[in-house]
Amino acid sequence: MAIEIAIETPLQDDVRTLVEELNATLLELTPPEHCYHLTVEQMAGEDTTVFIARDEGLAIGCGALKRHDASVGEVKRMYTRPSYRGRKIGAKIVEHVETLARQEGLKRLVLETGDRHPAAWAVYERAGFSRCGPVLDYPDSEWSVFYEKSL
Repeated sequence: MAIEIAIETPLQDDVRTLVEELNATLLELTPPEHCYHLTVEQMAGEDTTVFIARDEGLAIGCGALKRHDASVGEVKRMYTRPSYRGRKIGAKIVEHVETLARQEGLKRLVLETGDRHPAAWAVYERAGFSRCGPVLDYPDSEWSVFYEKSL
């Protein structure tokens, strides 16, 4: 069966578990004061749309579009379970985020990721994102790498 990606609520037990895995992975590589996690409750807010990738019903990946104003959206909470990496799931989730952002008339997507996440950088760069300086209200930090893309 093919992997399916759909908009879902993050307030599901299996999605909470997926986000816990994401948080644990990030905390292995980045000090907690430099991790800018959204909780699943924040992800469920009206300003955020969450995409869940599933394989035969199993939640295996996630990503979200958080809107900051009428023109800027942020790519958040990108994660693919290790056993599913290398199958372009992250790239497909980014495509879904970008498609929704374009449909809603957003003009720019931005994101913050860690300085020790080269696989994530590759996903974003292949999707046409370019490195930039700090975005939104993120501090300029050696632990962060920033990307942007005009839509």
